[in-house]
Amino acid sequence: MKSLVSRFVKDESGATAIEYGLIAGLISVVIITGLNIASPKLDAIFQKIGNALPDGK
Repeated sequence: MKSLVSRFVKDESGATAIEYGLIAGLISVVIITGLNIASPKLDAIFQKIGNALPDGK
């Protein structure tokens, strides 16, 4: 029984998975924030390009 408890305490694979999950979550928050900041500028650029193109009718 003691070896089972000591193996459980020494096992760090779950902690590693949690750390990777936290890193992935942080990266996704940074990407979403960056896209929200850049979207008005991108929208203006694509509007300008769309207005410059002929209607094609």
